[in-house]
Amino acid sequence: MGKLTARAIAERALEIGDTEGLDAVTIRRLATDLGVTPMALYWHYKNKDQLLVGMADHLISGFAPKPAGERPWQAQLRDLVEGLVRTLRIHPCAKHVFEQIDAVEVPSFLAVWEQALSLARSAGFSVDESCLLSKYLLQSSIAIADASAHVPAHDPAEIRAKKVGLQALAPETYPNLVAMAGPLICGTPPGLYDTFGVDLVLSGIEALAARR
Repeated sequence: MGKLTARAIAERALEIGDTEGLDAVTIRRLATDLGVTPMALYWHYKNKDQLLVGMADHLISGFAPKPAGERPWQAQLRDLVEGLVRTLRIHPCAKHVFEQIDAVEVPSFLAVWEQALSLARSAGFSVDESCLLSKYLLQSSIAIADASAHVPAHDPAEIRAKKVGLQALAPETYPNLVAMAGPLICGTPPGLYDTFGVDLVLSGIEALAARR
């Protein structure tokens, strides 16, 4: 292969994380897959903690916030959240990567974070509120992008069993659980999941801003 780069290492690490989980991502495994010695990887990442930060940086590097222009802060914030969700959705392991790193250490995330803070201030939120808002936005974007949160189990028998279990509840006590057993267990359409989730988050922010 050509010259080993941090990008190539991060890409392969994400591929392994997506298919096998982050526990399978090790320096030795990556070295074997990339056809190099472990020492070659240490030039770029001295340990797994640094590798995870590199993976997170690579995850976000494909997303660049749109220029502000003359658009209102609400439109800019929606672009930011929707773009972040789309970017994170590419890699199923994204949620687990971000759970194990400090976002402050991720260079490509700093631009996203800076814009979120700027938009929060433009909306009239205080410094403390803007800091909280930016963190909630990241957490919400990760949660919405996490495919495992809304994709039902792959085993059809398991899905049916869970659905039947809810439908078997006493309807006089749990009328909504019984009536909505289908979407609760089988999942809602992905498009609705994303748009409703983003609308829910942004509507709350806009409602709070309107009180300022």
